[in-house]
Amino acid sequence: MKKIFFVMTLLIGAVLYAQDESGAAQSNNSTEQVRYNTVKYGTETEIVNLIQTLKTEGADYLDQEITALVENTRNQKILAGAFSFFGEREKSGLEDRAMRAIEERGEEKNETVLAAIDYLGKVKAEKAAPVLRKLIESSEKRFINAALRSFGRISGGGRADDAAEYLVDFYENNSPDDENRREIITALGAAGSAGAVQFLAGIASNSEERAGLRTAALESIAKIGAGSEVADKAGLDAILACVSAGDPNLRSAAVTALGPFSGQAVDQAILDAFRDSYYRTRIAAAQASRQRKLAAAVPYLKFRAERDEVPAVKEDSIRALGAIADSESVKILEDLFIERKNNDRVRIVAGEMIMQLQPEKFLDRFVMELDEAKQKKQTALYNGLLKIIGETKSANMETVTRRLMQNSGVIERSYALDMAVNNRLAGLADEIRAITTDKNESLAAKARRTLEKLGLP
Repeated sequence: MKKIFFVMTLLIGAVLYAQDESGAAQSNNSTEQVRYNTVKYGTETEIVNLIQTLKTEGADYLDQEITALVENTRNQKILAGAFSFFGEREKSGLEDRAMRAIEERGEEKNETVLAAIDYLGKVKAEKAAPVLRKLIESSEKRFINAALRSFGRISGGGRADDAAEYLVDFYENNSPDDENRREIITALGAAGSAGAVQFLAGIASNSEERAGLRTAALESIAKIGAGSEVADKAGLDAILACVSAGDPNLRSAAVTALGPFSGQAVDQAILDAFRDSYYRTRIAAAQASRQRKLAAAVPYLKFRAERDEVPAVKEDSIRALGAIADSESVKILEDLFIERKNNDRVRIVAGEMIMQLQPEKFLDRFVMELDEAKQKKQTALYNGLLKIIGETKSANMETVTRRLMQNSGVIERSYALDMAVNNRLAGLADEIRAITTDKNESLAAKARRTLEKLGLP
């Protein structure tokens, strides 16, 4: 009798489990079906809200349905939402509809046309070049800025020289206003033709030109970077001339633009920029040092990280030390991190750098400082350090991850789940499963996703 009862219990349990699994599957399928039907039959508000949800989730399973919808609608909100959703992911598929919106702009809302132009630029739709050129030449003020910007984006590769020639000619012969001139200069940088450097250098070097246009020219020279020898020299000469300009914004833009260039004069200009009284120029010096991994800048970066009165200068200096990453830089970063008198942001950024560079070596000390911050209720510091350890990849992460999973705090357990995925900690399966039943549904759902990512039942 006991045996029969036991068997019946097992059968009932199996049926209930199957019903639960079936119910979960139906619920999941129901959600997807509702979304599918929303795309086909929903109002503009429902569809736009769904697109925003898909954007937040990073989901692409309805792309085909959205593409079909866009092809046959003139609803401005739906079109603008779809162009934005696809454009942010640089996802092709809407190019023909976007070009049609431009060609038939008399029948479309301005917002739709602008969204279509922006989309074509983001997906670098080369076949749209003739359509954008025609729009530029129409001189319609409401669209010309966006058209110039996108034309530059799509004109790289083999079309760069032709695009640069066209844009320079338009600049010189069509009398564009200052706003459009700036867009043309920016488009030349996006196109990336070395043939444009001489023209851009002329603008950057012209002391009678507006500072905004000169700054844009410097930025475009930097984007083009290394080209022909003549172009390199013209571009570098213009940048170096602006490093000592009277306008502080122009100086900082010039130091930033030094990044792609090399040589003693460039290195010296970067080091000199650390002495500039304008904080943005010091930031530019730190960023240029970081880009070039300039070891000669380490003493300057140490001084700025310790003593600069502007927090952003300190932060960029610390990140530059992390990029240079020689033994001297690492020691400076360690000292900045363990010195508890430093402000939270300095310690957090320094901790981030050392955990990227040598996580195995510094893990124990990092956990010690994490515990210290929690004990002293230094909330900002504690949360900042938690985020760093949540993103850390190291061979020794299982113990600290298990400890955080057993913590009562939602934030701690959430980061622990990230750590389990980042470090493939399948050995923590039981701890992860325990979180799947947590009363915080968001955390429980994350735990279920973590099991999936680790291939665990």
